[in-house]
Amino acid sequence: MLRFDPFSDMDAWTRGMMTGSAAGTARTPRFMPLDLYKVEDHYLLVADLPGADPGSIDVSIDNGVLTLSAQRSTPSDEGVQWLTSERFSGTYRRQLTLGDAIDSSAISARYDNGVLTVTIPVAEKAKPRRIEVESSGRPQAIETGTVT
Repeated sequence: MLRFDPFSDMDAWTRGMMTGSAAGTARTPRFMPLDLYKVEDHYLLVADLPGADPGSIDVSIDNGVLTLSAQRSTPSDEGVQWLTSERFSGTYRRQLTLGDAIDSSAISARYDNGVLTVTIPVAEKAKPRRIEVESSGRPQAIETGTVT
């Protein structure tokens, strides 16, 4: 029986557009899944990098663009007879544009158990603050006029 899936080409095209590469193999990473949320006065970016070589992880910022990259190696193919190969290997890379409200000099990162956590602090100038209202200290009378 021949099966025809009219959406397979569209699915492959969409996958290519979302990952930035239309071509690739099953062993090439497609994307780096991440969560980004705000907690009090900083943002937390949490990215899954299972099996990434810790020494290959690079977090950098240039001109307001935060770049995350990592490498995941595979065992040598020499003398190996693969039965199945479903785990991604190669380079993971993700870029995010940061706004002016970020203190880029205080960004920090930590890699534990296959998860990269990047702490992105909010700049002091962007934090909400209370503005004190000053008074001359003299009571002022409010004049009211009568309407006739």
